Amino acid sequence: MSDSQQAPQLYAAREPIFPKRVYGRFRNLKWLIMIVTLGIYYITPWLRWDRGAELPDQAVLIDLASRRFYFFWIEIWPYEFYFIGGLLIMAGLGLFLFTSALGRVWCGYTCPQTVWVDLFILVERWIEGDRNARLRLHRQKKWDLRKARLRVTKWVAWFLIAVSTGGAWVFYFTDAPQLAIDLLTFNAHPVAWSTILVMTATTFIFGGFMREQVCNYMCPWPRIQAAMMDTDTLTVAYRDWRGEPRGKLRKNDAPDSKGDCIDCMACVNVCPAGIDIRDGQQMECITCALCIDACDEIMDKIGKPRGLIAYMALKDEVSETAGETPVSPWKHIFRLRTIIYTGLWSLIGVGLMFMLFIRSDIDISVAPVRSPVYITMADGSIRNAYDVRLRNKHGEERSFSLLANADEAVLLEVEGSDDGTVTVAADELRTIRVYLTVGEDADAASAALTDMRIWITDEGNGDRAHADTVFNGRG
Repeated sequence: MSDSQQAPQLYAAREPIFPKRVYGRFRNLKWLIMIVTLGIYYITPWLRWDRGAELPDQAVLIDLASRRFYFFWIEIWPYEFYFIGGLLIMAGLGLFLFTSALGRVWCGYTCPQTVWVDLFILVERWIEGDRNARLRLHRQKKWDLRKARLRVTKWVAWFLIAVSTGGAWVFYFTDAPQLAIDLLTFNAHPVAWSTILVMTATTFIFGGFMREQVCNYMCPWPRIQAAMMDTDTLTVAYRDWRGEPRGKLRKNDAPDSKGDCIDCMACVNVCPAGIDIRDGQQMECITCALCIDACDEIMDKIGKPRGLIAYMALKDEVSETAGETPVSPWKHIFRLRTIIYTGLWSLIGVGLMFMLFIRSDIDISVAPVRSPVYITMADGSIRNAYDVRLRNKHGEERSFSLLANADEAVLLEVEGSDDGTVTVAADELRTIRVYLTVGEDADAASAALTDMRIWITDEGNGDRAHADTVFNGRG
């Protein structure tokens, strides 16, 4: 096949993007969010919280071995997974809320990929220089000592960030100080090493080399955001009615022959996604607003009003083109749709808080033993056996007494206990065998099923909890 008949290329090699340094309010906001989020991520595992002598003192801990989640004073047990489900629902509604109000503001400011890419670009700029210097280094085909030195230094810095990222992640799953000692002495569990390795590799590759490709090709959010946005959603946009026709105003040009855009490419040069916002709404735009800072700086220099590129709704573009007065952004944010999202989000949050504060520090569950269903004793009385699970959520050992509550006298016996009292260790679940016995003349003995309720009482403070079950009789 001749060169002219070769099949078209379906894949274009990635051209690296080298964003230029920009100054402004949105860039400062991104710096602040980056510092706060990274600080929370790296510092949180080292915070201590006193829960008692027999419980972990790490403030935030996902204890997979004990199947617990600790968050300061909150302790979530496996059977309380509905709290995690509620938080996930709140996170989803939060994304819907912010996307409907401000577009991809999550992607532009708080997404982990965005935060770490910002950090990697910052390190890259410190070592290799600003955009033009990095472009020249990239286009330099020949590797000399200077290029090798800069690249190796940058990669080493990236690698250290990636290692600290993977290391911080595993500290959330076990005691951080002890794990740090185990890692330094090479005594850590292989799972810890493998997790750090995977997290280090993904952070290094995604933050250093793939960057915007993760957002464009791996993340589903750019493709589903359109379903959550409408004409009232605020997003970064270019006022083409004001900027066009673009170009520098020359001496012989009429005063009104050109728009405010001087085609300086500042908005393109600072964009981490490498797009031109003047081409309209694009899937790659993460609404980080760095182009707004860059354009406002240029407008200040040429004596034009700011806002050529700004946060605006699609309906504003139509109204402003027609010469109408711009609508306040707050009217777009506080509308029926966002109010409904906020209400649902708040309702779930209040419900979770209510459930958190009303839950008891003790819990009981009862499961009847089915083989045999019942036993007839020598005196004709009927006995049922039950497996009772007692949970002590206190940070200290507690003693509990058990009692059966029914319409008639029921004898309750605890296997291994003479007085019906059971001791449960701090923050533990204990399973015991309990027997309920009724006389041969009792209604429960002749009935097929009789409702029963088993109570436990905390001997220390008098707190009570109960579980309902049934008693199997001869009927």
